[in-house]
Amino acid sequence: MEQRFMGTSGLRVSALTLGTMTWGNETSTDTARAQMRDFVDAGGTTVDTAVSYVEGRSEAILGELLGDVVSRSDVVLISKAGVSHRNDKRMVDTSRRAMLAGLDASLARLGTDHLDLWLAHVWDANVPLEETLGALEYAVSSGRVRYAGVSNYNGWQLARAATLSETPLIANQVEYSLLAREAERELVPAAEHLGAGLLCWAPLGRGVLTGKYRGQIPSDSRGASTTMAGYVEKYLDGRPTRITEALITAAKGLGRTPLDVALSWLLEHHAVASAVIGPRTQEQLADILTSSLDPLPEQIVTVLNEVSQLS
Repeated sequence: MEQRFMGTSGLRVSALTLGTMTWGNETSTDTARAQMRDFVDAGGTTVDTAVSYVEGRSEAILGELLGDVVSRSDVVLISKAGVSHRNDKRMVDTSRRAMLAGLDASLARLGTDHLDLWLAHVWDANVPLEETLGALEYAVSSGRVRYAGVSNYNGWQLARAATLSETPLIANQVEYSLLAREAERELVPAAEHLGAGLLCWAPLGRGVLTGKYRGQIPSDSRGASTTMAGYVEKYLDGRPTRITEALITAAKGLGRTPLDVALSWLLEHHAVASAVIGPRTQEQLADILTSSLDPLPEQIVTVLNEVSQLS
């Protein structure tokens, strides 16, 4: 698997990052173990989690696998703080207290003394940005974090944070795919100018770009899950459907899968460092890892750009 630099930093990440949001919930420990083994065998190095994922169970499972399935030194470990869940309610708090408490909890569950990349999970309008950045800076200066970044920041937010931060912000984790190109309005130019690489979550349009939602919602999919209500629906009609059909047509012409073409389109963008994949099952991961991820013909890129362009 290709290794790429995160922005203009010296941190190398794999073109695909293994996301663990479903570990401990939709993905069992045994399946997570198999996923980690297959991902590493395919050349993957980068794994993403967060203190909030399944109330910490994602990190705990990942911690069990480090040193067992893969050596800690062979993994680029990413986690995030600033979001938690209490009584099934999502809580946002990027204060210094909450951020550093989250970091301590992450390190304990992961069984490591440092993270390779630590992100403020979301923008928090209720906390001074300088305070959030101070937590990131302290984590780096204390040696518990090697690099710092942010997540789900738009263009002006990233620019403001990068201007104020004494520690370089080398990454921004955001949704980006053929179905979600809003990042191109402001964020992509800002990230390129500031030297921050993009970690792209939902690179397959929340599963829609695989084609599995054509004409139906599979009973075992996130689209059918009551706990994920609304996660997929906005990508099932109108413009997203036209984009998906164009993608499927292009993939057939190339003799490749829609999944492969969608990821290849995304990874060709200069600002993109890695695509965060979130397979729930071993079969889903296998489909991704067997993709070629080869560059697309220029005419295919042009067609996909035109059909998915922002209005």
